[in-house]
Amino acid sequence: MENGLTNALWFLLFGGLLIAMGFTSSTLKRLPVTSAIIYLAVGMIVGPTVLHLFHFNPLKESALLEVLTEAAVLISLYAAGVKMPVPVSLPRWRTPILLAFVSMTVTVGLVAAFAHYVLGLPLGAAVLLGAIVAPTDPVLATDVQIRHPGDRDRLRFTLTCEAGMNDGSAFPFVMLGLGLLGLHELGEFGLRWALVDVLWATAAGIAIGVGCGVALAHVARRVRGKDAKRGLMDDFLGLGLIGIVYGISVLVSAWGFLAVFFAAVALRQAEKRLTGAAPDAPERLQSAETAATGRPALAHRETPPTVSEGSLVFKEHLERLSELMLILLIGGTLFVDSWSWRAVGLAFFLFAVARPLSVLVGLLGTRTPWTIRSLSGWFGVRGIGSLYYLMFAIQHGLPQPIALELIHMTLIVVTLSIVFHGVSVKPLMERFWPARRLAAH
Repeated sequence: MENGLTNALWFLLFGGLLIAMGFTSSTLKRLPVTSAIIYLAVGMIVGPTVLHLFHFNPLKESALLEVLTEAAVLISLYAAGVKMPVPVSLPRWRTPILLAFVSMTVTVGLVAAFAHYVLGLPLGAAVLLGAIVAPTDPVLATDVQIRHPGDRDRLRFTLTCEAGMNDGSAFPFVMLGLGLLGLHELGEFGLRWALVDVLWATAAGIAIGVGCGVALAHVARRVRGKDAKRGLMDDFLGLGLIGIVYGISVLVSAWGFLAVFFAAVALRQAEKRLTGAAPDAPERLQSAETAATGRPALAHRETPPTVSEGSLVFKEHLERLSELMLILLIGGTLFVDSWSWRAVGLAFFLFAVARPLSVLVGLLGTRTPWTIRSLSGWFGVRGIGSLYYLMFAIQHGLPQPIALELIHMTLIVVTLSIVFHGVSVKPLMERFWPARRLAAH
């Protein structure tokens, strides 16, 4: 009976919020804070912090939460990938690549050192914690990401592209932390980890993604032929691409997050070439935001329909739905005594020291403007990706005392990221970063 009442309250809350969002979407966009803060506040009010009408136990429900967060990240990575500017070039991608691989590695090291020497965690748990909170999030960072395909804002491109890649590039360090805890085979002197978890899994993930994305673009173009009015179920094709790419990656021990992101990038790049559209030309393609407001993101241009065009709005709606559900669950996990000095101290160290310092180190020697470096150093939003890595580790046998400690710290980091980044993103973007075009190379 108690479970039935809890489920009923959950459905009532979730349904009520969906209806409220539908009626107030334009009002929410005008607020000085992100919608994620509102979802979090509602979750904390109905959760153990205030009314205690609902409590979600992430340790007990780790298998369910792993699936939910995994799906949310995959959908978000696909949506981010199809918005990437065309064509891909090394000069344009250099900054986000450095952030996604070099800066993220530095962040893992700094957080691991803090967790080991200051917080007293075992080395393996410290490395694992660093890997969990190091990657920026593609789900909760929508306010600093590319708004629509063809968006040439340089800062938004950098942050979107970084988030698309570092959700995969963090995985080797997750496995390293598990290995140091005796839960994963690292090999003698870490050789297996370096060859399989770093080199093979990364290269194979990118290759699988690019190959499948290009293949789908060619097949869809051939099926449509020259009849631009011939309809295909683009939403299903997009979801199918995610499923196939991720499934293949898991079978061959490649990083599926990287594969899905690069599959979406390759799909759009190939479709642009096949349709003969000029690089970054104005398109018919609209994001969920422009579809909802009725204001086209770009000037109208008649181009042949593509899978990336037809599937983007649906994927962004799924992304928002998963964001709402998961943030409510986060709010429903927190108690008043969850705010320990250890967890809050870790969050402030990550936001004020580790992230800014890692960005400076990663971009040393580049010509990246200092405005981008400083804003990128602050807008390292942590969120659903961190929860997925945590649940992944728990499902791989993480000892309960360590699991509880990492759950506690990760939830506080994510919660404070939602609050601090959610409050500052709109004012900072409006004051210091009016839309600036991304130079084509």
